Amino acid sequence: MPHLEAVNTPPTRADVWNASNAHCRVQYQLLAEAEPDLLCRALNLFALQFLTPEQVNAQRMDDLLSIDIVIDGLSWHRAEVIAEKLRNLISVCSVNLQSADVAWDEQAQAAG
Repeated sequence: MPHLEAVNTPPTRADVWNASNAHCRVQYQLLAEAEPDLLCRALNLFALQFLTPEQVNAQRMDDLLSIDIVIDGLSWHRAEVIAEKLRNLISVCSVNLQSADVAWDEQAQAAG
């Protein structure tokens, strides 16, 4: 009988869709109806891919919920696929996907 060995899992999931693509840091901006389970459903799409966002901000404005998610280590293609899955969630009105580096540069210029 073989002895048991510890299983080492990689810290991040390899992008098997296109391993040759450079990874980037992206920001998702969602606008949706303020439903109690929406934040969990949106974040679950990342959890199913074994991805942990760097930053998540959510703000309720009357009947709407604004969610910003920043995540690193995705190819642009993979980020677009996840954005399309976010758009297909019930009660999501819009999803904007952009490079997080561009988003931070724009915010710095607006503040300065």
